[in-house]
Amino acid sequence: MHHIFKQGVKQKPVLLLLHGTGGDENSLLALAEMIDPEASVLSVRGNVLEHGMPRFFRRIAEGVFDMEDLAARTEELYEFLTTAATKYGFDHNQIIAIGYSNGANIAANLLYEYSDALKGAILHHPMVPNRHATVPEQQTNVFIAAGVNDPMCPQQEATDLQTMLVQAGADVTLEWETNGHQLTMSEVQKAKAWYEQLFV
Repeated sequence: MHHIFKQGVKQKPVLLLLHGTGGDENSLLALAEMIDPEASVLSVRGNVLEHGMPRFFRRIAEGVFDMEDLAARTEELYEFLTTAATKYGFDHNQIIAIGYSNGANIAANLLYEYSDALKGAILHHPMVPNRHATVPEQQTNVFIAAGVNDPMCPQQEATDLQTMLVQAGADVTLEWETNGHQLTMSEVQKAKAWYEQLFV
């Protein structure tokens, strides 16, 4: 997978950056710098193109996921993380995902598919990736930022995602914004405060 790796302070977590539709491996680098400038960064570009725009998995329509492709691409990403950990010499158990929109959805699906994929996750405007999944036991800390007036992700998506992850054992913080689907400085600051409380 196309990616950027930036080595940080050894004992710090590795921030896995997962962009939204139309983004790439450069899109969230500034976000990682705001969250923790000393952390290592692994920023990945999605392998699917939709009208020329990179994504992490296919969708049939807006809000309707191609479930077969989602499963295959999630496995692909998980295997890439294992390979990257060996290549760059970081601990696979120290990965904290930061995803926005489509990137947040595949990060959430890593949690839905694997109990050991992520140490934590910051999910900006995610949806429930798979309503028929049995989420494996999680000891993960998760931050969700959602919009009360998000036209792409109804409020129910965030609350249902929170419920399903909590039922699996995750510790989930849900923060609400009022700026639709856009990624705002306000939610980034909330995510930073959450991160610093748990991981610094």
